[in-house]
Amino acid sequence: MKPAFDVPFELIELQKFDYALEGVSFQQLIRMPNAVYASTSDSAEATAYLAVEDFLHATVKGLWETFWSQDEPMPFSITRLYKENLKFYQAENAIASGRLGSLCASGVLLKNPRHPHGKWDDILELALLRPDIQSLSVESEQQPSLLVLGEALFYALRMLISRSLSKQNFSLGSNFVYVLLVDSQYGGVVKVEGDVKKIDFDVNNVYKCAAEWIQRHARIAVTPVDRIWNKLGNANWGDIGALQLTFATFHCIMQFAGLPKHSIEDLAADHGCRLQTRRLERQLGDTRANGSSLFKFQQHGVSPEIVEIQDESVKLESESLKLEVESVLWLDDSNWERGYQINQIRSNGELPYYIASPVEDQGKSLFLYVGSHPSQLEHAWEDMNLWYLVQRQTKVLTIMKQKGLSSKYLPQASASGRIIHPGQCRRPSSGGNCDHPWCGTPILVTSPVGETVADMVSEGHFGVDDAIKCCHDCLSALSTASSGGIRHGDIRPENVICVRSGESHPYFVLIGWGHAILEDRDRPAMNLHFSSTFALQEGKLCSASDAESLVYMLYFACGGVLPDLDSVEGELQWRETSWSRRLIQQKLGDVSPVLKAFADYVDSLCGTPYPMDYDIWLRRFKRSIREEDHGKEIDASI
Repeated sequence: MKPAFDVPFELIELQKFDYALEGVSFQQLIRMPNAVYASTSDSAEATAYLAVEDFLHATVKGLWETFWSQDEPMPFSITRLYKENLKFYQAENAIASGRLGSLCASGVLLKNPRHPHGKWDDILELALLRPDIQSLSVESEQQPSLLVLGEALFYALRMLISRSLSKQNFSLGSNFVYVLLVDSQYGGVVKVEGDVKKIDFDVNNVYKCAAEWIQRHARIAVTPVDRIWNKLGNANWGDIGALQLTFATFHCIMQFAGLPKHSIEDLAADHGCRLQTRRLERQLGDTRANGSSLFKFQQHGVSPEIVEIQDESVKLESESLKLEVESVLWLDDSNWERGYQINQIRSNGELPYYIASPVEDQGKSLFLYVGSHPSQLEHAWEDMNLWYLVQRQTKVLTIMKQKGLSSKYLPQASASGRIIHPGQCRRPSSGGNCDHPWCGTPILVTSPVGETVADMVSEGHFGVDDAIKCCHDCLSALSTASSGGIRHGDIRPENVICVRSGESHPYFVLIGWGHAILEDRDRPAMNLHFSSTFALQEGKLCSASDAESLVYMLYFACGGVLPDLDSVEGELQWRETSWSRRLIQQKLGDVSPVLKAFADYVDSLCGTPYPMDYDIWLRRFKRSIREEDHGKEIDASI
């Protein structure tokens, strides 16, 4: 037996939304009286009404401040619908006047100074408090009773008709509404979508007209009823029941306020940083070194300890996309089909990526990154890294292009889109992906292509001239990006490449912009060896953080020994000792006096609010670069 209705939200959407809300504090102050323990008096019923309104207020306020703005006042209010005339009143006033039984729904409304009591076309969503939401039958698949569902459809249709007659501007369209169904413990969501202009009105039988429209033109989705409040009357914000109601409210706010300033994807990505920070706090080691290994307790003699073991019986059940040399991959880039032949398979120390050539230009080489399938995202640390490598980096490079930030020392996005998988794609018209395991897998293609500093060091190819040129070119990239308010946040040997083909002189390009800091709430990557001290301590970047990471990378590339540590405390202690004894400056000074001076400058700037002076150091490094033809190359960084 199949469920009677589709669900409005997929589980993967709720999981990503849950990650985005990690650390967000929703606080319901008025507790929901529990039906088992509370009395059946009017006071208990009145408290239930007030608790629903407080739940809605906490939800809207938390979502507004998290996704839209912490500075601007919330443009919404909570009010109660009076069933005798379908007008709005404050619940406290209705309760005080003894009209408790006449209240039928709570509403989230857009504040309207011209109509302070509210209008129907200002309603974001309605919440119906009914005593029988949890009265479920086995056949209903935990869906609400037909009586309650019919009532929800009535209010949903009235909202849709009011919006169709309104002059209100709905950013994402006005043809869908959400109605919340709750009792003192459980709740669910009903979504109704359709074009009410297709209603054939008959003034003599309006309910029949409405029923026919619902049958022929409406799409109805219903969530399973799940628990919202615990026995103490507190909302279980992190559980799926409350999460479904919160997600519906999020979509309602988007209709009126437009797309949020902070997307779900960006906030959900912070989960990976918090996870890595937690692992470092627990001294489980640097995840870049440990990769996807599983940690288990094992007994050795009489002392238990945490050891790293390979457990073949525990695997992530996902069919990942594996590409081989000479295989061809096709992607849909803004409705253009582009094909790429894989020439080499490389790794950045944790994840594979590829060197590929366009099928129409085999002589051209590009970097090709394959992301994680949307259904697998967030299930593993590797998938979070893939999200940063592909989806987030695509966003950052797109923003750079929109802001006109261009430099030969910055990567360029050649193409991005979703993979075109073999066979027929049965993607639903409403969006999403079909059931093919590759459908929706994101792809990013960038240029130029080069050898990473990590590979150059391992093969003994990184020389004195390379160190000076690398520092100059990376500073030039950072200077260009910072002019647009963007910082890198993940400088390490795997994220700097040396480009040699087609150039009279090799140059370095700073790649790996997936962890870039676009705004204050973004978090940098955490790397024990190369993250700045401020990043390890505060989880943020100061003005000199990228330059500090560059110093550590050059120290390593020039033969400096990095300690084998497994905790943030140990790494910070090593840095304090190394800087105070000038070990880092001395090592770089053996390579070039200008590198030593630069390290001293960065050391004096770290942790302060003072900005980096890129121009003066670009000029100093330019004078130190030994090139044969000084007059033939024009460098825009000076």
